[in-house]
Amino acid sequence: MTYIIEDANVLREDKVEQISLLIKGERFHSLRSTFKRFTHMRVNANSFIMTKPHILFSPQIPVDASFPTMKQFYIEEFLNKGCTMFLTYVEVEKENLLKPALNKMKTRLLNSPIDYCIGVRVQPKLLTPTFLRKCRREKIPAIFVEVEDDGMLERLPWGWLREAMFPYNSPLIPIFKADKARMKNRAKLRWTSLLYEEKIPFIEDELVPNGPISHLHLCKMGIYPLKSGIHQGGEVSYNFYAKEAIENNIMEAELFQKYNERLKVTVHKGTVIRAGLDVLFRPGFGEHVIINTPNFFINE
Repeated sequence: MTYIIEDANVLREDKVEQISLLIKGERFHSLRSTFKRFTHMRVNANSFIMTKPHILFSPQIPVDASFPTMKQFYIEEFLNKGCTMFLTYVEVEKENLLKPALNKMKTRLLNSPIDYCIGVRVQPKLLTPTFLRKCRREKIPAIFVEVEDDGMLERLPWGWLREAMFPYNSPLIPIFKADKARMKNRAKLRWTSLLYEEKIPFIEDELVPNGPISHLHLCKMGIYPLKSGIHQGGEVSYNFYAKEAIENNIMEAELFQKYNERLKVTVHKGTVIRAGLDVLFRPGFGEHVIINTPNFFINE
């Protein structure tokens, strides 16, 4: 189906731009100021703020729960919040348990109504060249590392690890375990300086559980521009928020945090999955998103 969304107030980060969008099938075919000479069906979106859908970091998916419980979880935590994809992880303690853990998680997420990526969470002792090569082979876009103190970081063979990660280069993401703020800040400073010096792809801060992942971090993991973008050739997934009483200089994150009640429409891969208070729950409509090139499209 081909149609035009005209006079859309598209919010990117903190700037609103009024454009029109030509949509063909499940892709944004063209974006420009107007499509006056086109005769396709038109949808006027001037009364809405249009945003890319949210991608949430959700480390605790109740995969062992009953189907009704899982359905309620998906609706409350994702569909009602304008989320069309989430990032989760599996915890791995031994190298040979990586593939079984991934396969188990993939099986348990087969009924997901939205897309998902699967990362891995490990202790530093598991950061070996062999393990990172396995992660590269499995195309794992995010490696979460438990950091208890800065001393354990010093003992890792970073040169060998860097070679093992290349050319896939999925970023290392910290999970700081220290209870005291002073120790946590110290570990964070050393994490940032050491990985920068060693030229290791990484994310400085912890991801906020159940919160939207920032644009920069989506780029580092390679999720953007494959997902969560309103651009030519991009997937037709977006949110409409009621424009009334929303400031033009609002940040995308603020819409998620403060204005969720103004979310009116969510479209996922060309299908309306939310209209007003009505939510379309389609088991299995989501898919496991394979990231071919993390860290390729970085826009600081």
